[in-house]
Amino acid sequence: MNTRIPVASSLLLAVVLAVSGCGSSEPAAPVAATNDHGNAEGGHAEGEGEESEEGRVHLTPAQIEAAGIGLATVGPASIRETLSVYGSIAPNAERVRDVSARFAGVISSVDKKIGDAVRQGETLATVESNESLRTYAVTAPLAGVITERSANAGEQTGDRKLFTVADLSTVWVELSLFPRDRARVQVGQPVRVRSADSGLSADGRVVYVAPFGSSASQTLTARVQLANPERRWAPGLYVSADVVLSESPAPLTIRNEAIQIMEGQSSIFVEEEPGEFVPYPVQLGRSDGEVTEILRGLQAGQRYATVNSFILKAQMGAGSAEHGH
Repeated sequence: MNTRIPVASSLLLAVVLAVSGCGSSEPAAPVAATNDHGNAEGGHAEGEGEESEEGRVHLTPAQIEAAGIGLATVGPASIRETLSVYGSIAPNAERVRDVSARFAGVISSVDKKIGDAVRQGETLATVESNESLRTYAVTAPLAGVITERSANAGEQTGDRKLFTVADLSTVWVELSLFPRDRARVQVGQPVRVRSADSGLSADGRVVYVAPFGSSASQTLTARVQLANPERRWAPGLYVSADVVLSESPAPLTIRNEAIQIMEGQSSIFVEEEPGEFVPYPVQLGRSDGEVTEILRGLQAGQRYATVNSFILKAQMGAGSAEHGH
């Protein structure tokens, strides 16, 4: 677990400390961190042994919001065994159409260019038939985007492709599997797809596993279909993915970003009272890319800090340093 405090933490701490009770004429109390030595009431769940409270961090609601600290509740979840693979985004080939002229003739006009969005039935070009000398419209066979165009006014159509229209409201993720992993991946398994460059993530399912491999790459292809209504997943981009191989329930879990190391011990900042956070040492169990099982130290229903919980650790360290002088 990487516990290094990012450089950005100093900026977030500055934001927290700068919040002075927005909307109030009286300045808000600064963030305080106090250290209590010995046993303390309410420090841990009953039956967990001697209570050793490291300290407390107090934040106002405005400070919590300004720092972007997330909150969640300890509870059950599924721990997933996953297989990490890589791949790329491709158009859904079932939603791609090549458009040709119905009758050979001269292209009179071209109404669309590459990248234009079109509706089903919308005119892409007009052609004057060589035989009848009548002009007719070449229309889009489905709603989508023009991805290829080889039509220009004054040219003969022949029997060639004039346009390609792709409906990108769904896309395929073509994942590369090594032969040793082929038996572990089956149609229907859940998959989490991520784009490292854009920070996007989405969930889908395996819809196809190729029965043969590529001699060039010595891999097989597993295909995932993703909904793409906002066209955020652009064909050609590289992605990573976690294929869920199995899931097992865990009665107590927390989000992975909540884990902080305090004096060599994995700890979770629990909100004992509104705005009052206390680090609880915990024993961790199974983990995946999102959640971790808690074996000891927390109880179901407790509220804890998730995103930006490192700010609480940093503020507690700052408070301890002040007491040391």
